[in-house]
Amino acid sequence: MNYQEIANSPLLWMACGLCVGLVLFQSALFVRKSITVGRQLEITDAQMKSAVKSSISSSIGPSLAILAGMVSLLVAMGGPISWFRLSYIGSVAYELMAAGFGADAVGVTLGGPDMNAVAFANGVWTMTLGSIGWVLFTALATPKLDQFRNVLAGGRKAMLPIVSAGAMCGAFSYLSLDRVFRFNSQTTAAVSGFVIMSLFMIYNKKHKKQWIKEWAFTISMFAGMAISILF
Repeated sequence: MNYQEIANSPLLWMACGLCVGLVLFQSALFVRKSITVGRQLEITDAQMKSAVKSSISSSIGPSLAILAGMVSLLVAMGGPISWFRLSYIGSVAYELMAAGFGADAVGVTLGGPDMNAVAFANGVWTMTLGSIGWVLFTALATPKLDQFRNVLAGGRKAMLPIVSAGAMCGAFSYLSLDRVFRFNSQTTAAVSGFVIMSLFMIYNKKHKKQWIKEWAFTISMFAGMAISILF
């Protein structure tokens, strides 16, 4: 049997659909809990709606990037597994690399003419087992992160927002600095996006436009990519 028949079989669609359904169920629970806690904290409906709009607009760019990369994974590993894996992990680069390692282990090329059912299964196992470390670390470390943040703040409540902001800046810096120093189109995209986002923030500090808060990140991301293509 051709491995693509297995990779795109109704049974696999059903199994992967159950997994994606779990993600949607968890998302619904998070939304419900967020609304409940928000009302307990006396956050207004207008503020919550603004946060939702900002979250949706900020997710457009990354989602489109994942969708574009999904095409190559879909060709090699079929629709169900691609849908399932990117609904959980969201890193096309990792999934392709892991699937490639799985295929290489049995001596075939990922998505090549020699690709077979064994290589496909091996790729799925590699993709899944390789990400278990992230899941375990998140499960074990997350309950302790608030305590860790308090330790970093030295018990001073006024320091907590500063520590949180510093952690966020560190995370974004880690993801972007290597691209800044490549001195190629990725450098142009990163620097351009940063400059445009900064201009948005400077302008909005004075004019207080709601649409800028909601769309500045997405506009800056796409503008940076467009500038890197043009120059």
